[in-house]
Amino acid sequence: MPTRQHLWLPPLIVISVAFLAFSLPRYLGFDPARSLIPPHPGYPLHYPLLVGHILFGSVALVTGCLQVWPWLRNRYRVAHRWIGRLYLFGGVFPAGVLVLGVAPVSSTGFFSSVGNTMLAVLWLFTSFAGYRAARRRRYADHRAWMVRSFALTFSIVVNRAWLVLWIVVLDPFTGTLFGGDEAAMSRAAAGASVWLSWIVNLLVAEWWLLRRRGTPARAGRTG
Repeated sequence: MPTRQHLWLPPLIVISVAFLAFSLPRYLGFDPARSLIPPHPGYPLHYPLLVGHILFGSVALVTGCLQVWPWLRNRYRVAHRWIGRLYLFGGVFPAGVLVLGVAPVSSTGFFSSVGNTMLAVLWLFTSFAGYRAARRRRYADHRAWMVRSFALTFSIVVNRAWLVLWIVVLDPFTGTLFGGDEAAMSRAAAGASVWLSWIVNLLVAEWWLLRRRGTPARAGRTG
């Protein structure tokens, strides 16, 4: 009988593949004109850093989905370890470092810049904490940190859903709240989606971890 993990895994993979199929081809040709995020004028490194972040981030998303696949993780532990190294060193770490050069100049304003920067810092921190726990053979702690790491990895996918939701919510108020300025409304929607995409994901991850472990005190004794 399928477990709950087996039930949510196929939608997770389908959504991730659909997201990459829509977003990634725009950057494979290295054409700034096709970028969903406009290159920052006067900042020549913006587009190369953005493309690098997206390519490495795509590796993190794909390998992260494989890492949370219970069958692969439990049946092929050696593969799990090697895919985990690829997730970290070929995905999260380079993507997280590169985005630190992009986030501060977000085209959607200061609110988005701060949110994306905090996301990058937490992404790097949780991933490094998971790697360090594995090196110390604290596998329960390792799993917990990597659940948080993948929650942050997946935030880029749910960000698009939050963005659409906030545009739908705010659009009727464009004339009153934003003085008819649609660009200002879009920036507000983008800022809200940035923050909610990773905050809600982390809250869900923490709820899932506490539900599995019972209490925070018990979680602290599993390392």
